[in-house]
Amino acid sequence: MISKTVLDNGIRVISEKLPHALSVSVGIWVANGSRHERRESNGVAHFIEHLLFKGTDSRSALDIAREIDSVGGVLNAFTGREYVCYYAKVLDRYLPRAVDLLADIFLNSTFAADEIEKERKVILQEINLLEDTPDDFISNLFFQNFWKDHPLGRPIIGNTRSVENLSRDFIVTYKNDTYHSGDVIITVAGNMEHDELLRLLRDKFERIVPSSTDCLDTAPVQLSGFELVEKDLEQVHLCLGVQGVSQTDERRYEAYLLNAILGGSMSSRLFQEVREKKGLAYSIYSYMASYADAGSLTVYAGTSQEHLDELLDITFNEMKKLKSDVVSPAELESAKEQIKGNIMLSLESSDNRMSKLAKNEIYYGGYQSLDAIMEGVDRVTSESLNRVCNDLFHEESVTLVMMGRVSGRHVGGLSL
Repeated sequence: MISKTVLDNGIRVISEKLPHALSVSVGIWVANGSRHERRESNGVAHFIEHLLFKGTDSRSALDIAREIDSVGGVLNAFTGREYVCYYAKVLDRYLPRAVDLLADIFLNSTFAADEIEKERKVILQEINLLEDTPDDFISNLFFQNFWKDHPLGRPIIGNTRSVENLSRDFIVTYKNDTYHSGDVIITVAGNMEHDELLRLLRDKFERIVPSSTDCLDTAPVQLSGFELVEKDLEQVHLCLGVQGVSQTDERRYEAYLLNAILGGSMSSRLFQEVREKKGLAYSIYSYMASYADAGSLTVYAGTSQEHLDELLDITFNEMKKLKSDVVSPAELESAKEQIKGNIMLSLESSDNRMSKLAKNEIYYGGYQSLDAIMEGVDRVTSESLNRVCNDLFHEESVTLVMMGRVSGRHVGGLSL
């Protein structure tokens, strides 16, 4: 059962009771992420996410770690382009402790100067690690080219210069200016009662002053073209993408299925053609990134220089086939069952259900039932899928980024 209450200051509390679960997952979400930062402060939302675990008025960083470990729970956080989430997963009997701990780090973190400097070093090492991980690094490079000069294209983690220049005063002010009650959503899934949850939350969170921020900036515009990045690597890594769909686009179910058929699984066309039949790559897959007002559909692959041209030819040919040839009923039905199975299996865990509650609220303003999602998938036809392929796959919307020993390479003859 889904329950929703809006506190007096505008904080939304949404819960799903799972009577047979042993666990309960609690998430505090802020609908404000890296896309809402200025260029010079890129990475500040992610920096704040790290710092909230570094001590409060009553708990040190070690106290925080020991407290969650002492009950066998999980305490973590992540920053996205449109939100930040702080969450805990514990056995249901420890819900009061999880709420108290999350509330403390969310409301009472001290941002000690020495902790900021230590964490700054950690994040700079995280940036270095990212640059040493080609498949992650090229994904960042791809979005910087795909949505060039737009905040949605910037790396969530920031860059060395921006992170080095973030002062304590700026960090604290930014947190106070963006963590408004109207932008906070608390979601809980597991074996608990909604009324008991409200009792635990009201005293802690209703003292936040009522306020909200309309922080969504202008929609990004995709920049087509290609970029070659010279780097001494054994393989050439590439990301090839086209415009996708937003979170609420009426074509989103067709896009989910398109991704599954193109490269979203081991049975997908690209995996079978490139890896299984030709042996051209160990890793090739496609993925969708969808936001409030924009999206992308991207193919990633890593291959040797001698196989690069053939891999690109196959990728473009498979995209052309999806435009010109209607997907067979059998292939479409298989993709539908894959999507529906993935969704249903993901909902076996309380943390995934907790996340679903929050994302539904952020993007749809309310709960999207499992039945409604399944019906959306089932409504897709071979003809509607083909129309979306033709909407998305066209020459002027292709962005290609390649990284490796690519100096002097010519990219041409690639068209949709």
